[in-house]
Amino acid sequence: MTTSSFYTLFELLGGGGSRNLKLDNFSLNHLCIDSRKVKKNDVFVAIKGHAVDGRTFIPQAIAAGAAVVLIETKRKSNDLKIDYLKQNNKSVIPQISVFQLSQRLSLIANDFYHTPSKKLSVIGVTGTNGKTTVSQLIAQCTTLLNEKTAIMGTIGNGIYNQLEPSINTTASAIDIQTLLANFVKKQVKIVAMEISSHGLAMDRVKGLNCAATVFTNLSRDHLDYHKTMGKYAKAKWSLFSPDEKEKQVLTAGKSIINYDDKYGKRWIEKLTQVTAVSCQPKSLRQLKALNIPYVGVSMIDYHDKGAKIYMESSWGNAIINSRLLGEFNVSNLLLAIATLLTLNFPFFAVVNMAAFLNPICGRMEVLHVKNSPTVIVDYAHTPDALQKALQASRIHCKGSLWVIFGCGGDRDTGKRPLMAKIAEQFADKIVLTNDNPRTENEMKIIHDIEQGLVSKKNVQVVTDRVQAITQTLAQANINDVILIAGKGHEDYQIVDKTKYHYSDQETVKRLLGVESQS
Repeated sequence: MTTSSFYTLFELLGGGGSRNLKLDNFSLNHLCIDSRKVKKNDVFVAIKGHAVDGRTFIPQAIAAGAAVVLIETKRKSNDLKIDYLKQNNKSVIPQISVFQLSQRLSLIANDFYHTPSKKLSVIGVTGTNGKTTVSQLIAQCTTLLNEKTAIMGTIGNGIYNQLEPSINTTASAIDIQTLLANFVKKQVKIVAMEISSHGLAMDRVKGLNCAATVFTNLSRDHLDYHKTMGKYAKAKWSLFSPDEKEKQVLTAGKSIINYDDKYGKRWIEKLTQVTAVSCQPKSLRQLKALNIPYVGVSMIDYHDKGAKIYMESSWGNAIINSRLLGEFNVSNLLLAIATLLTLNFPFFAVVNMAAFLNPICGRMEVLHVKNSPTVIVDYAHTPDALQKALQASRIHCKGSLWVIFGCGGDRDTGKRPLMAKIAEQFADKIVLTNDNPRTENEMKIIHDIEQGLVSKKNVQVVTDRVQAITQTLAQANINDVILIAGKGHEDYQIVDKTKYHYSDQETVKRLLGVESQS
C-alpha cells in the first residue's frame, strides 16, 4: 500500500519547490534503514551507524527495488542536493543529500507515516530498571480491560501476547514509526513503549507524541556509553523536559514519576502535569502534601506468593493482593496503576485487575519443584537491580540465599566490582559465571568482579553458565533459594561475536522438570 510520493517526501525534507523538480512524481511505500529489508518503491536511508556504514549498501538497496536513497551531508549548502544513481546502466534513482539526517530521521519518519502516534495512546516508559515490567503490566491490565494494546521493548514488539523479537530496547527511528503506523492499521488503542537512554540520546523518539511518560528509577548503568551519571540522567530527563531545547519527544503528555528515586523527586518539582508514586509507607504524608495527583501505600505485607498492598491515592483507596515478588515490583505495579488512572481509566476496574497481573518472563520468575531448592530467574544486571532482586529473594528464603551472576563483556567495567560488593552483602553464597562475555577474556571479567569482594570464602567461579547452574542445584538444600541474575528473558549467550542459543529458564526446567509459577 502506497504511503507517500516522491514530491511529498521532498517537501517534508524541506524542499518547498518540489513541483518544479525535473522529475516525474512517483509512489513510495516505506522508509528502510536495512538494505536487506528493502522492497520495490521503498526509500533507503543510508546513514553511518556505530557498527556499519549504510552507504556501502546502496547498490544492494537499489538492486532490491529502492526508488529513492537518502544520505547524510555535513554541509548545509548541500542540503536537498539531488544526484542520480544508475540502475541497469540508467541514471534513474534520485539520491537526496539531507543535512543532519540522523538527528532529523525520527521527525522525517513521523511525517512520512502521517504522525501515527497522534492516533494512539502511547505510553513511554524509561528508567534504569523496571521498564519492561511496567510496560508489560500496563499492557496486561489494558488487555484485560478490553483495550487493544501493543508493546514495544526489550522482550519484543507487537500486539500484546503476539510479540516479534526485538534487537534493541528502543527500535530505530524508522522502525518506531513503521511499527506505530502498523498498529494504527490494526486498530490498536494503547502502546506501552520502553524508551532507553540510548534511544533518547540517539534521537530515535523525536517524532513521538506520548499520552503519558513514566519514570521508574535511575542508577548506574550504560556508563560505557554515557560516561557520567550526569549525562545519563540528562538523557532520561529529556523524555520529560518541557524545555524545547532539551526535550526529545514532540509531546511528553502527563508524567508519572517515582517519588522514591532521588532524581524522580527533583523532577516532580519541575513538572506541571505530573503524578507522584511511592511504595514507601513513610512517604505517604509527603505525597499528600505535594498537592498533585499521587499513588502511595499505607502498608505492605510481603508473603511467599507476592504482596498485600494497602494503596492510597488521589482516586481512592484499595487493598491489592499482588502476585509480584519484591518491593521493587510493588513500585512497578503502582507506577502502572498510576499511569492508567492518570489516563482516566476507571479506578475500580484498574485496581480489581491488578490482582490478576502475572510476573513477567525473566523478571523475578519463580521455578520450583517439590524437594528441590527454589530458583528465581531475573534480568538484574546492574548493582541496584541485583540488590533489589536479592532483597526480594531473601523474603522467600528459609535457608541459604545463592546468587549466580556475571557481567557483560565490552560494557561498563566500573559496575563489575560494585555487583560483587552487592552480592557479598546480600547473598550467602556466590557463583561467578559468564554473561555475554563478547570479545573480552572471560577470566578478566571475573577478575574485575572479584575486586569488589572482601573475601572469597563463599565464592565459586564456574565460567560455563550451564555448569554453574547444574553445580549450584546439586549443592543447594531444599530450603535454599537460588537467584540466577543477569539474563532474564534472554535466549542467547554472546561469545566473541557469535550469538549462541542459551536460556536460564530452559536450563533450569531441563534440570528440574519444572514450569514457571504463575
